Amino acid sequence: MGERKYFLDWIRVLAFAILIFFHCAMPFVIFGWEIKDSHQSVGLSRLIWWLHQWRLPLLFFISGVGIHFSLQKRNVFAFAVERVVRLLIPLLFAMFFTIPSQVYFEWLQKEKITGSYWDFYPSVWEMIPYPDGSLTWSHMWFVVYLFVFCMLLIPVFVLFQIGFIKRLRSQLANTLAHPVLAALLFLPLAFIYYSLYLEYPEQQSLLNDWFLFLYSLTLLLYGYLLAASERFWTNCERYRFHYLALAAACILVLFVKYWWNFNFPKQKDFSFYLYGTLNSMHIWLLVLAATGMAKRHLNVNSGFLRHANEAVYPFYILHQTIIVAIGYYLVQLDLPVLIKILILIPVVFILLYLIYRVLIRPFMLTRILYGMKPRRMKPFPKPGPESAL
Repeated sequence: MGERKYFLDWIRVLAFAILIFFHCAMPFVIFGWEIKDSHQSVGLSRLIWWLHQWRLPLLFFISGVGIHFSLQKRNVFAFAVERVVRLLIPLLFAMFFTIPSQVYFEWLQKEKITGSYWDFYPSVWEMIPYPDGSLTWSHMWFVVYLFVFCMLLIPVFVLFQIGFIKRLRSQLANTLAHPVLAALLFLPLAFIYYSLYLEYPEQQSLLNDWFLFLYSLTLLLYGYLLAASERFWTNCERYRFHYLALAAACILVLFVKYWWNFNFPKQKDFSFYLYGTLNSMHIWLLVLAATGMAKRHLNVNSGFLRHANEAVYPFYILHQTIIVAIGYYLVQLDLPVLIKILILIPVVFILLYLIYRVLIRPFMLTRILYGMKPRRMKPFPKPGPESAL
């Protein structure tokens, strides 16, 4: 099976670090969020919009890769049980015990409520979905979709355990690993955009969210399929600058025509199809380029990587709750936006680290509730990343 692909761990760690920076910026951009500052930065909003296009597609792709390697180490039944333990249990715990404080601070700022958190908290158990009620999965929508994808694809995973079908999959993966064919995999993504985006804009609600659902599922399947091909990883590295240059050209056109003034197409005309084509191309080519860059420059192990890879999931679960709580008080200060962000980011990381080291990592129960393995294990010296996400 070869050596572990450490660059995949690095991609996951860096992608989730970007996610934390992304959410630290959200109080200060023009898009809606739980907590808002009275001043918003248009320039920062443009950057955040661009990051929003590819950060979750990259994570869904890497999650698909992780599924492939996970199924190399366990049977499908064990895989399903593991996903229940490491995805569903942390999700439910977060919805009832971690995320509610986000709704509390949001409603405080909007003056929907005035009491203490303990006055507010019983409303969570009324089981009324947000925004009418206070029960929500908020940023954990990614885990919701990932869990549903894993359960829906169980028959597919069983099918690919059959010898000749497994060989056909490897042959298909090697064929699609050709640098041109790999790049052209943006076409199904563009078709999903053409077909569903206007009717089903991104909601993160799982139900009636067909554009985001199928777009994300396709990226996860790409990761699962292509992970079987060593040729794919080699070509990502070899042609990384080609993919990056093409993605940069798409980004330039997208910024000039659409993103600079947030002028998005609203009907199926030439502008709509151009946007869907360029954005899907740019997203997928960035995934390929990021994979190639990481394989070239980050395929190394380190003590930091081992600890960071273990901490990624608890950090993800907690980060938005901490950002909202601190942000509620920070946005009330009479300080420039830049200063507030520069305060928020390090404080969030410090608190995340302290909570993780003191309250989560040492204890069996909290490790399970935050998606970690029940006990610490030595790094698995095999090709794939061993993570629930």
